[in-house]
Amino acid sequence: MIRPPLTRRQILGAGLAAALPLRAFGHAEQSAESWVVPEEFLPRPVRFQDPQEPGSIIVDPDYFALYHVLTPRKGMQYSVGVGRGNLYEAGWFTLGAKKEWPSWTPTKDMIARDPDSYAKWAEGMPGGPKNPLGARALYLFDDSGADTFLRIHGTPEPWTIGSAVSNGCVRLVNDDITTLYDAVELGAPVLLLPKLESV
Repeated sequence: MIRPPLTRRQILGAGLAAALPLRAFGHAEQSAESWVVPEEFLPRPVRFQDPQEPGSIIVDPDYFALYHVLTPRKGMQYSVGVGRGNLYEAGWFTLGAKKEWPSWTPTKDMIARDPDSYAKWAEGMPGGPKNPLGARALYLFDDSGADTFLRIHGTPEPWTIGSAVSNGCVRLVNDDITTLYDAVELGAPVLLLPKLESV
């Protein structure tokens, strides 16, 4: 499939992303069970300025927004957390796999960056409420069909939505990833827009 080059804001309708906050609310010591998602982070319908491919996913890291395209001009917007610093990877991908309550294994790079946090899980962590991938995961593959180890997934730490804290993946609250998981189809194109150079 020939895909257009990565572009910026002309993809999205004016003012849609600007409504999102730029920082997450809350504190890490709260539990996922007691966390109440702020109203501005709730999913909302949106309109696109330019036609988009139905079924596709677009992530805008600067506004912590994920768009699921439902029709050429309409979609749903979800609030997300994204990769910190240079761990965020922009590009075109394909949704190659979907898993409910997925297991998780940190990559070698993650273990090398922070062995105290990740080495103990080198053989993997089973799926469940404490798993970093949360309730559902969408696996992003490259054009050759290889797993990139990038995921769109849930999280046991919903207060991190609206911030750049992950090891490269895109995270949603568990309720939102469950809804998106049911709505999106295998093979869907996924566009992770680049971060603005000033960010």
